Amino acid sequence: MCKKIMLVGTASSVGKSTLCAGLCRILQEDGRNPAPFKAQNMSLNSGVTPEGLEMGRAQILQAVAAKVVPDVRMNPVLLKPTSNEGSQVVLLGKVYGVVGGENYISMKEELSIKVLQSYRELEKEHDTIVIEGAGSAAEINLRKNDFVNMGLARMVDAPVLLVADIDKGGAFASIYGTVMLMPEEERKHVKGIIINKFRGTKALLKPGIDEIEKLVGIPVLGVVPYLPLNLPEEDSLMEYPRVERIRKADISVGVINLPHISNYTDVQPLLMYQDVEVHMLSPEDSLAGMDLIILPGSKNTQKDLEALRRAKMDEKILKAHEEGAFLLGICGGYQMLGESLEDPHEVESTLMVSRGLGLVPMKTILEQRKKTSLLEGESIPMESPVKGYEIHMGRSTFQKDMQRPFLRIRENGEITEEGYFHEDERIMGTYLHGIFDNSGFTRKLLNLIRRHKGLGDMSEAPQNYWEQMEKELTHLADTLRNTLDMEAMYEILDEYPRD
Repeated sequence: MCKKIMLVGTASSVGKSTLCAGLCRILQEDGRNPAPFKAQNMSLNSGVTPEGLEMGRAQILQAVAAKVVPDVRMNPVLLKPTSNEGSQVVLLGKVYGVVGGENYISMKEELSIKVLQSYRELEKEHDTIVIEGAGSAAEINLRKNDFVNMGLARMVDAPVLLVADIDKGGAFASIYGTVMLMPEEERKHVKGIIINKFRGTKALLKPGIDEIEKLVGIPVLGVVPYLPLNLPEEDSLMEYPRVERIRKADISVGVINLPHISNYTDVQPLLMYQDVEVHMLSPEDSLAGMDLIILPGSKNTQKDLEALRRAKMDEKILKAHEEGAFLLGICGGYQMLGESLEDPHEVESTLMVSRGLGLVPMKTILEQRKKTSLLEGESIPMESPVKGYEIHMGRSTFQKDMQRPFLRIRENGEITEEGYFHEDERIMGTYLHGIFDNSGFTRKLLNLIRRHKGLGDMSEAPQNYWEQMEKELTHLADTLRNTLDMEAMYEILDEYPRD
């Protein structure tokens, strides 16, 4: 019989995704065959499975932690916000449609059937399921037809651990409020509490822990310290240093914080390099001193172009480029570098044509069909192997003989040229997500920028991003073993539903 355990939160960003990844790794190390599961994920950070299907990056990371192949059944429903009112619904890895909030509520019953079917299939293939809730477990306005948090716990009869983030303050109040807002039939599923992201001396928490255990009648299974891990985030921006911080590195990288930014985890591997500093740049920030400016992916490229122009960020980008900065566009950011972006099918908005930054001699037409693929090949100018994935709904074409390909891609037995690279003009663009995961490529690109600045090549050896991720997952698992009551956790996992 498949065992299960579910982590829900007192709020969003309390660390559920990371803790689930850590538990997946612990269970795998202890000889189990675990699988992660999150019924519904709202995130603009998605990835691609080996079958070319789209799912949340958090569940891909959890699958890596469990040492199993990522499977869209682990995240059957993915919501990708396209505006303040609507989201693209990805069901079992494929685009289902774009819906507003009220329309989505009417779809819940239909989606819950798919969610439960996916879960039951995973149960047959694994001996343990680590389930992650979404946001707060006490959103009482969303309780009806809930298939994501306590509603799912009831559907599959899962024991639940409640996670609270003490770093932001108010952890004990949020624990009490969350538990007290649950009806009795939900509350009885909650078997333990985890206090996450603690900085300081644990002994100082003891009076609070004793009191909250008495108030809610649920044991605290452990206090997990704040861990500055270099692991992909799900749906909140990583804590990049701001521009006004004193620069310490040889290379400053500026990432434009687009209103509809997506897959910003693309730049996370750069944080591993000692002489690289990464800044998340808001429209009011200066780009002075940036050596590499990255226009990242976007869920609504046309609206983000409009936003850049309203804030005059487009002028700042062009000025910084004229003063010597390299520009790199990834996916939607690559499309922005072109001459125009057409949307005849209103895929993103009612804007039929948008003017690009005009730095790359190409035009892009948005299409109704989304392209999702795992890709590999080599960077032509860097002479280095690369692999990654693409998720986009645009087709870009160049003026005759104007393409300067960045990558040579092998796909389905065919070789194609992709992207744009012009060293003299310091412009690069590609649809390939995950390009900085390739340490050899990244090192050569950074050295190219260093040479343009009159600096020598990097002294440190290139780090392998996936090896580094493995180290981080092992460190995470070790920390959880040392800070959680693992005996109690296994008792909850294996002996539930014993009362």
